[in-house]
Amino acid sequence: MNFKITTELVMKLIAEQFPQWADLPIRQVEPGGNDNKMFRLGKQMVVRLPSNQNYRAQVKKEQEWLPKIAPHLSVTIPKPLAQGAPSKSYLYEWSIYEWIEGDSIDKFYIYELSLQQIALQLAKFLNELHAIDTTDAPTSGMHNFHRGGDLSVYDAQTRAALDELKDEIDVEAATLCWQTALNSKWEKKPVWVHGDLSIANLIGQQLELGAVIDFGCMAVGDPACDLVIAWTFFEGSSREFFLSDLVGLDSQTEQRARGWALWKALILLVGQKDKTSPKALQEKYIIENIFSSKKVT
Repeated sequence: MNFKITTELVMKLIAEQFPQWADLPIRQVEPGGNDNKMFRLGKQMVVRLPSNQNYRAQVKKEQEWLPKIAPHLSVTIPKPLAQGAPSKSYLYEWSIYEWIEGDSIDKFYIYELSLQQIALQLAKFLNELHAIDTTDAPTSGMHNFHRGGDLSVYDAQTRAALDELKDEIDVEAATLCWQTALNSKWEKKPVWVHGDLSIANLIGQQLELGAVIDFGCMAVGDPACDLVIAWTFFEGSSREFFLSDLVGLDSQTEQRARGWALWKALILLVGQKDKTSPKALQEKYIIENIFSSKKVT
């Protein structure tokens, strides 16, 4: 079931469940995400509501685990302040977080950013994340769209996309890249993964990495899924800085990371009706970079 999530709905939920904050102004955060809708609550808080059933389980997971992993990270992450309960007007759990100042990095012009510095900061974040204890942590599954799990779950979807795009991309090179990724397996102990490490979930502060947000896809498993940003955002020297600064990165992990990046770019390209649109051309550029960029040794 989908709900029309409005400012009026949030006002009602706050008044019913957190009357101590009922007098604070509420306004929607734009542009909003697809998975969750966000509303500023006063100056210091933000309300976050899952847009549908698929994201419901992520609320409790973030509420439980973010406070546990935060002390081990040098970068700011969301701080849960309260959890809302389902009601007659909204049937899912929802959250209130401390507001994090800054803008998502996708709002900056590339030339404004210190990409090498961000690459090093993000690699440090992942190294710290991977070192955190995973006892009793959630494993990958439908709740996080299999991030950290086996890439083969998307094999049929990827091959269907390759067939559909045979006139748009180098399918032979893409197929080889995909099969190489499938042939590689994570054989070390599971580590924490963010699960959706895109530039929309990186907060820039003073043109550098200030915070990492949206841990709804967090789980423990194979870290390869978190390296996708090497091809969707970084390039050239910044990509090399990012990949080479990750602790324990080997060629097979990079191969699986390329597979995750390829799967996502392919399905996004398939979804573009006009294969010459700016968005389609961007995905084509990413796809070419995935299997043509220099490998880390």
